[in-house]
Amino acid sequence: MNTTLVKGVSVLEHLLQAGPSASLTELARRTGLLPSNVHRTLQTWVHLGFVKQEPVTGLYQCTYKLFEWGSRVADQQDLRNLARPHLVQLAQQTQETIHLSVLDGLEVIYLDKIDSPQPVRAYSQLGGRAPAHCVATGKVLLAFGPQIVRQSLPPKLTRHSPNTLVDKTKLLAELEACRQKGYALNSEEWREGVSGLGAPVIGRFGYAVAAVGLSAPTNRLSAKKQVILARNLVDAASAISRQIAGLQMEPGS
Repeated sequence: MNTTLVKGVSVLEHLLQAGPSASLTELARRTGLLPSNVHRTLQTWVHLGFVKQEPVTGLYQCTYKLFEWGSRVADQQDLRNLARPHLVQLAQQTQETIHLSVLDGLEVIYLDKIDSPQPVRAYSQLGGRAPAHCVATGKVLLAFGPQIVRQSLPPKLTRHSPNTLVDKTKLLAELEACRQKGYALNSEEWREGVSGLGAPVIGRFGYAVAAVGLSAPTNRLSAKKQVILARNLVDAASAISRQIAGLQMEPGS
């Protein structure tokens, strides 16, 4: 057994548990290692890009790179095939365009989509990308992801429409509201005339690994309709989450 590797992983694991940040002294206490050993290990993780040190406080915290790797693992678990029946059912229920999205950096990638049968519909591209802060699936992925994801947002975000939230503080407040409601809303923040809803697919460790989204022309998404569609999305995303967790679903649950 490579004891150096074991110690290195132990330091990283304790840093994750201590989160969002921890001091060298605290990590030495948690791991039972000498501070000099912990310091060398942390510098290695910093060099590899998995850990960063705050210049003012000197505290250490994990970077977004860990979440990127975790997201790739989640993708490899055939998430698309698992989610597909639920997306089809949701598309039939709502008659609107349905997406399955994952987070890549600060963008979403559309892993799957089912187009609305209606002649006027929201346009998107399978495998396409969109800025996470502008679309509903991106917002729930940010809201229900690890704190480090939200911390990585820049203070000023790029504007893509007159309705885009560009102030980080305001966006964080909306993400908190998303966590309370269980879903997110995009009100023409990415494309004018197009709005959407998104609900999180929660993985085994309690974080969003994907999101189920609905996009439609704004004039078809009245406030009353949004409430109904949001419930449909949350139900579908929850069903996928239960399958990921390996739980047996009861009929009608």
